[in-house]
Amino acid sequence: MERVSDPADEFSFLAAQAADAGLDGPLPHAERVSMQLADGRTLSGVAYGWEDAAPGPVVTFLHGAGLNAHTWDTVVLGTGAPALALDLPGHGDSSWRDDAAYVARVLAPDVASALERWTDRPQVVVGHSLGGLTAAALAASRPDLIEELVIVDITPGVDPDDGPSELRAFFAGPTDWASRDELVDRALSFGLGGGSREKVARGVFFNSRVRDDGRVEWKHHFARLAADAAADPSSASDARRRQDAVGALLGANGWEDLAEVRAPITLVTGTRGFVTDTDAAHFRERLPAAALVSIPSGHNVQEEAPLELAALVRDHLRQ
Repeated sequence: MERVSDPADEFSFLAAQAADAGLDGPLPHAERVSMQLADGRTLSGVAYGWEDAAPGPVVTFLHGAGLNAHTWDTVVLGTGAPALALDLPGHGDSSWRDDAAYVARVLAPDVASALERWTDRPQVVVGHSLGGLTAAALAASRPDLIEELVIVDITPGVDPDDGPSELRAFFAGPTDWASRDELVDRALSFGLGGGSREKVARGVFFNSRVRDDGRVEWKHHFARLAADAAADPSSASDARRRQDAVGALLGANGWEDLAEVRAPITLVTGTRGFVTDTDAAHFRERLPAAALVSIPSGHNVQEEAPLELAALVRDHLRQ
């Protein structure tokens, strides 16, 4: 297992996250892992509760657009099981894609490579938003890697990039800053993070990096794409059309993928999330064998109701 960062920095928040959630058990061993893909890009992730000499993860987590592996920290702590959380391409410590093709069937092969490398059994795969669509594409194409599928607050046809307007405006600002404190101030000015500077600072730390010139930038590619769109709408439209064309070519609407999945499927929706009652009813009509669970939360269920989601994941791990 390649160790590529100092866990004393990256994982120094785990104790506070556990305390915030009211969890008092021992913290799991956690470290960053990284692999090189066939085309030279890097795919990165976080290993919780397992090492080379120990059994591998039983659950794998895939985050949504603009997030990273650490969005799952509290869910992992609450689940108490060996887990792998990936940084999807274009996010966290994983490489950006030159073609900006962040659609499910493009991302799924990279996830499959990670599971081949770091898991030793079929996984319960939990995917939020863009990660949920990616998990469906993975389950359809590589059923040997999947034990169960848990999709969090997304269905095909719901745009995982169509977040609140204030969030789009937030990322459409400058592409770099003098310090992380500036980013925290900006997030608070947009009303993000629930008003808690400590939690916003934690999120900014996980989702930003300090460049060699000392300036701070977002890790995920979507921030750069949003800024480019704001600066040059015609160029952004061309890029989006190219991305949509790739998505259409590869069947990225997701219904075809879900129809091919043979593993049990659970859809988790947030009561204030992106998936409407109509969307959920359409999902049930298309996939009558799937389970549907609603949790009081917004779109980011893993951050707003992590223990409720962790309890659901635990139940699936016991089955």
